[in-house]
Amino acid sequence: MRYAGEKKFNIWTVLTLILLACFLMFVIFPIALLLIKSLFTGGQVNLSYFAKFFMRKYYWSTLVNSFKVTIVSTLIACIIGVPMAYVLRSIKIPGSEFLNILIVISYLSPPFIGAYAWIQLLGRNGFITRMINMLFHVKLSGIYGFSGIVLVFSLQSFPLIYMYVSGALKNLDNSLNEAAEMLGCNAFERVTKVIFPLVMPSLLAGMLLVFMRVFSDFGTPMIIGEGYKTFPVTLYTQFMGEVGTNDSFAASMCVIVILIALMFFFIQKLLGRKFTYSMTALKPIQAQYAKGGKRVAAYLFSYLITFVAALPQLTVIVTSFIGTINGSLFNGKFTLDNYRNIFAKGNTIAIRNTYLFGVAAIIIVVICGILISYLSVRKKNPLTAVLDTLTMFPYIVPGSVLGISFLYAFNGKPFMLGGTAVIIIISLSIRRMPYTIRSSTAIIGQISPSIEEASISLGASQMKTFLKITIPMMLPGVLSGAIMSWITLISELSSSVILYTNKTMTLTVAIYSEVIRSNFGNAAVYSTILTLTSILSLLLFFKLTGSKDLSV
Repeated sequence: MRYAGEKKFNIWTVLTLILLACFLMFVIFPIALLLIKSLFTGGQVNLSYFAKFFMRKYYWSTLVNSFKVTIVSTLIACIIGVPMAYVLRSIKIPGSEFLNILIVISYLSPPFIGAYAWIQLLGRNGFITRMINMLFHVKLSGIYGFSGIVLVFSLQSFPLIYMYVSGALKNLDNSLNEAAEMLGCNAFERVTKVIFPLVMPSLLAGMLLVFMRVFSDFGTPMIIGEGYKTFPVTLYTQFMGEVGTNDSFAASMCVIVILIALMFFFIQKLLGRKFTYSMTALKPIQAQYAKGGKRVAAYLFSYLITFVAALPQLTVIVTSFIGTINGSLFNGKFTLDNYRNIFAKGNTIAIRNTYLFGVAAIIIVVICGILISYLSVRKKNPLTAVLDTLTMFPYIVPGSVLGISFLYAFNGKPFMLGGTAVIIIISLSIRRMPYTIRSSTAIIGQISPSIEEASISLGASQMKTFLKITIPMMLPGVLSGAIMSWITLISELSSSVILYTNKTMTLTVAIYSEVIRSNFGNAAVYSTILTLTSILSLLLFFKLTGSKDLSV
């Protein structure tokens, strides 16, 4: 949108160029270095690293394992998430608001915390394992390997499917459902032939995010996988291992991950366009009281699934108050020793860094998110279109790949950012900015341009109008997106674990490190702090938005 007398090269063009330069520097440049390092040796094209990966079963089998885990976990997440969304939208469940909060919290917690918690419950010496062995005189070996990884990922991922499908159901006009009923369709036919096709675009979007989250996560298979190697674990060990590392080979593996991510992103976009429907909820679905067996089944399903999903968070909170022997074996006695070990002994650097880095990153996210969304909607041109596209790359590229590319790009001269707080803050900002950009873009699309035009016609400059009129009107959407960005960035592990040093350790890295060293008491305390921070942030989100649930 260009106003009368507005010059082609103005402050908005300058801001676009600055933001474009930042994304080129911190997204395209590192990824381009990965590509160059993987393809060129001594100035000549060399595909030997890719050949090495696909010719050796040890490497390509980990890619097959990742696809197995990802596909099964995504399908199970859909099998749980879609019915959960439909039940909570169509049937009145007592305490449904509380259930919704627990479901969202179970998603916002890092997956590897779930892996750690399930080891405490179903590991070889887990609480539930010991009970089953004692009661039934068996000897279970625990949930390790493929089944354990799938369990953790499925329970952590179904809330994302739930949020996407729940949001679609909220916008669905119930008159379509009633029309199908009048035409003789039973309940099953109405769900499969009317409701399911209409929510398909949202379901596909949720499945893509679940797929990419599961495929790129290495913390969970590292902790609970044991001999079952996945591709992210192999990539991490190849890059971070003390012996046998090869930067060019690791770069080639990163390129493979990026190509897979891009492929599934475009497949989702293609399918999304094919199945897209325009809906206006003139008569939205209203939750109704169920009767008889349907009521009992709905209550049991929603309460049981929510309890199992929230069980890891409850486990880490409870175990944080149980004493340990040498930090690893819980003695069953309730005490504050674990908290004293963290706070009294000054082991708080990870807590301090998490909040400091998070606040710094969220300031960057909010400022850039507002500007990018405004430029993309109000100042459409080829440059802003490119900028809008570039903001999606961090959404697609796995965190571990971004972390590795940052080390390649900024660990040496002239930048020398390796090991500093700056590189972690930048990676957190880049990774989590799309949440704020998306919510800001949605809210500015609802603001009529005539309001800004009226301000300018009364003598205010474009910049003053933007600062005094547009930003205040955008603020609710910006803040809601910023809170979601905050919750996800304080839970970020995959890039931080590659970029951190002892001085820049964050809570997620501290939890992961303590679990790897079997210091479960400290891990439980750090996990509890992170969980409570996420809960308070989520409650703040509900307060600011006036919403009682979180749907996408």
